[in-house]
Amino acid sequence: MSHAIKKHVIFKKDKWNMITVEVNGSRLILREISDQWGEDTHTFMSRPALMKWANDRFPKDKYEGTEEEYNTMMEAFRSV
Repeated sequence: MSHAIKKHVIFKKDKWNMITVEVNGSRLILREISDQWGEDTHTFMSRPALMKWANDRFPKDKYEGTEEEYNTMMEAFRSV
């Protein structure tokens, strides 16, 4: 029996600026798409590894959006 890949949208400004995470069995495949850098893909074997990446990638003290936007994005990572 094959498991469907579940896709989570973490952040989406438009089709050129977004972060999605696909859950494929025990693998978490994160795609970060930006109009500045193109597409970057990261594969994680656990949710704690994904959260470590998210916290390293988006340090709260350097986040450029509002605190509410930051909290919403981090909650989206936690809900994967």
